[in-house]
Amino acid sequence: MIKAILFDFGGTLDADGQAWKERFHAAYRDQGLDLDAAAFARRYYAADDPLIGAIPRTTGFDDTVGRLVANLEAGLGGADPERGRRVADRFIADSRAALARAATALVGLARRHEIGVVSNFYGNLDAVCRDTGIAPYLSVAVDSAILGEEKPSPGIFRAAIEALGVRAGDCVYVGDSLRRDRTGARNIGMPFIWVASPKARRQAGLAPDDRYPDDWNPDDRVVASVAEVEGLLA
Repeated sequence: MIKAILFDFGGTLDADGQAWKERFHAAYRDQGLDLDAAAFARRYYAADDPLIGAIPRTTGFDDTVGRLVANLEAGLGGADPERGRRVADRFIADSRAALARAATALVGLARRHEIGVVSNFYGNLDAVCRDTGIAPYLSVAVDSAILGEEKPSPGIFRAAIEALGVRAGDCVYVGDSLRRDRTGARNIGMPFIWVASPKARRQAGLAPDDRYPDDWNPDDRVVASVAEVEGLLA
């Protein structure tokens, strides 16, 4: 019997299985930026890492994205405010649409389960959850920058289940990253639901009608969106 459901934020609740780095890369490609994935990843992390623990805890979602894009632009050979604005606007609009769909799913899930978010974030996860409308459905939100531990460390998951007063086996973790989310859930003995984009499924070697990668645990599952979680648990 699952008593609690813990979600990743970025890439899961706001994007149905697409990581921020990949989404920003796609948005910049559409703006004419010619960088391969590896080169863009270096610039992304150089823009992202300085924000961890440096963003005020009251900062909302849109401003968080704006700060990241400003750093990205500065690292891409000279800031282009108009390009940055277009990228940020697209990212925010897509994220808020996905979060609205996620909120609809959380309404049903919260009737039968405790709901929480466990995320590698910047220190303002609480404010972002309030700003994006999902906070009313959450019993706990654990932010790596505040706790001082990141996924896949067991400590960040343990902080959430201790706050909820449940055992790891009574929870399920829902995330988009096999390296951070699935590994972290396994490390603490928690079942895992993978929110996998079509690209992620291909990279894992799954055909469109395949359900699981070869190394899958029997209690784990794969879904295409957060909206599928309620039906799966039911």
